[in-house]
Amino acid sequence: MKLITYRQGDGPVKTGVVLGENVSDARVLDISAWLTALPISAEAESHNAASGIAAPTGGIMRWLQSGPDAIAKLATHVEHASQQANTLFDLFKDLTLYAPVPRPGKIMGVGRNYADHAKESGVTPFEKPRIIFKVPSSVAAANADVPRPAAVTKMDFETELAVIIGGYGKDVAAADAMALVAGYTLLNDVSAREFQFDVSPPQTTFAKSMDGFAPMGPWLVTRDEIADPQTLELTCTLNGQPMQHGHTADMLFPVATLIAYLSQFMTLEPGDVIGTGTPAGIGAFRKPPIYLHPGDQLRMEISQVGVMDHTII
Repeated sequence: MKLITYRQGDGPVKTGVVLGENVSDARVLDISAWLTALPISAEAESHNAASGIAAPTGGIMRWLQSGPDAIAKLATHVEHASQQANTLFDLFKDLTLYAPVPRPGKIMGVGRNYADHAKESGVTPFEKPRIIFKVPSSVAAANADVPRPAAVTKMDFETELAVIIGGYGKDVAAADAMALVAGYTLLNDVSAREFQFDVSPPQTTFAKSMDGFAPMGPWLVTRDEIADPQTLELTCTLNGQPMQHGHTADMLFPVATLIAYLSQFMTLEPGDVIGTGTPAGIGAFRKPPIYLHPGDQLRMEISQVGVMDHTII
């Protein structure tokens, strides 16, 4: 199943399930009312109370907080309600799509998690994951225009498989880690390299957290749709020219390992996002380097997940 956060015209923001394979003639089942009535789990109630925050009243975050059987409950609802989705939409022309989780609690990245990317950057592969963060306000929609700040001249791209967490996890064993995954989406880990490489000390989080520097989407593909996240192909083109081509099998630290590692130090929560790293081919390590300029067109694709197009402005 593919879940989207979307809006039609000037209407309210809704959550839907995409029915059909083609974005140009897809049916969208609006599940907003169903989500509002969906109970959240006792574990979510407890965590919310301990944090002093109100439970989400609807939207994809309510689904993510509904418990370990969230996917099964959604599948049952879709099976019974799919006939209600009789209107055909071109997802990118008729609807405004947002990132599937518009404001995650945490966005955790992994530096140089592909052997070929480590090689092109001139470093020995790490023995443990190198964790990087992006602030939640950097999130943008999959097809949104991404602004290049006026003071940034070394704006770069990174195609990444993003894992969306669907439960609470602390000290999770790698063997149990995949049960914590709600689904997957595509993330462009946009970076201002001058703040990452040209200053001392490096300001990596700042370099990756500017407005719009985390385009994500176009949807969340539920975990059950992808049998093994380590079998996916990633590509990126810039103005039609191939830039990146890699496979998640080449990750130094697979998805389950990353979840287990991160959960040693922080509780993973519903809606958290893990960007799993990028293969070789980013602009900074090309000779000569290739950086993004206003007007540039990026197209990123991950097999079984989707396609993301956006323009630099």
